[in-house]
Amino acid sequence: MDVVISQVFTGASYGAALLLIALGLALTFGQMGVINMAHGEFLMAGAYSAYLTQKVVTNADVSLLLAIPVAFLVAGLLGLVLEVAVIQWMYHRPLDTLLVTFGVSLVLQQAAKDLFGAQAVAVTAPSWLDGQIPILGYRYPLSQLFILVLALACLAGIAVLLKYTSFGRDIRATVQSRDLAETVGVSTRRVDRLTFFLGSGLAGIAGVAVTRITATESTMGSEYIIWAFLVVVAGGIGQIKGAVIAAFGLGILRAFMTYFTDGSMAVVLTFLIVVVFLQLRPQGLFAVRTRSLV
Repeated sequence: MDVVISQVFTGASYGAALLLIALGLALTFGQMGVINMAHGEFLMAGAYSAYLTQKVVTNADVSLLLAIPVAFLVAGLLGLVLEVAVIQWMYHRPLDTLLVTFGVSLVLQQAAKDLFGAQAVAVTAPSWLDGQIPILGYRYPLSQLFILVLALACLAGIAVLLKYTSFGRDIRATVQSRDLAETVGVSTRRVDRLTFFLGSGLAGIAGVAVTRITATESTMGSEYIIWAFLVVVAGGIGQIKGAVIAAFGLGILRAFMTYFTDGSMAVVLTFLIVVVFLQLRPQGLFAVRTRSLV
């Protein structure tokens, strides 16, 4: 029983990190159909933002909290620049966006390597993340609990935004039918840009979170981007609730696979299970409802 509880909590932490990345992808991929392979580099930008923030504000107890809005703005602006400069010309061309954004991801990786070096850099943990908290007999590390709380806070913020704000209603209208949304006065170009900014910013926040569980380096985004896309597809394109279930399910599944097998085999088995699931249910856990003018 102790093994089950420990692996559930460990998997929940990894799933929370995936959820933070997948939330942004669920918004942009679901609304615009853009396969953004540079999304992982926005996570990397968020992690380096935490590192630079700590260089300016040397008190680690404060700098990590300050890094969250800084990373959101930095990654969000990078995403906005990408959308304006490249993506807006390639809507409805998923293969082209995949290839172009993959090239952008390589450029961003090289830029980070030139700026910060090839070696990983450390982001010092604040003192209030030292230690553990007992939950159901399992001593849950506070650093992992921080990731989980941050992911749930972002999820709650997105839920409130989508349900109770005019911008959220514009997003939902654009997802359901872009043409109908435009006929009632919704500026879908504005919605696209702000959504890309928001989705990319969430990846930046994820970058701050994963500094607690992995090294900060130029290629760190590559470790998460494929799994984040699997979360979005398995949950259902554009479905936030599906992304939540898929993220935590995938994280816990991978934790158990890692416990019973070695690391590389765990990745392969987890990937195969997701592929089999998508063969049985290609639309994912939930399918988005859309409307058409024809």
